[in-house]
Amino acid sequence: MNPIYEKTSAAVRVRPAHTGDTEAVRAIRNQAIAHSTALWTQIPQTPIEAVAWLDAHLERGSAFVAEVDGEVAGFAVFGPWRAELEGYRHSVEDSIYVREGRHGLGIGTVLLATLIDAAREAGHRVMIADIEAGNTASIRLHERFGFRHVGTLPGVGTKFGRWLDLAIMQLPLQ
Repeated sequence: MNPIYEKTSAAVRVRPAHTGDTEAVRAIRNQAIAHSTALWTQIPQTPIEAVAWLDAHLERGSAFVAEVDGEVAGFAVFGPWRAELEGYRHSVEDSIYVREGRHGLGIGTVLLATLIDAAREAGHRVMIADIEAGNTASIRLHERFGFRHVGTLPGVGTKFGRWLDLAIMQLPLQ
């Protein structure tokens, strides 16, 4: 394994995801769906959907998990940004999620560092972060890695009965 893809920070170990991680990743995702505005849906991911979603990332080599004490405590993926249009094929979007109760351990930091390294290694040109504008922790995390705010789309999404703004951040990879 290329050491760029396996990072350790204190008690946090990040490694490439595999199919055996599907249920742990789905549980973290569904927690975010149920209790946060990080994912703009209220429909939990089914086991079948989770397999298909993670398999697509595994095929690209763009899925990673963070372990703490042998437990999957977070995951991160990058995938095509605006996949339906080939003109965007060199741009990817990141997604990082940490299990409830595991925040503040540096998990997001190590996961984002891993994603950036992997996207660069894969030859991508730009990484984009679409973040709910009130998620200051995620915005600060991305700023620490050099992402810059390139725009905000006010009121473009809704969840929990309120309108949400989308902050768009960008990091050149080349």
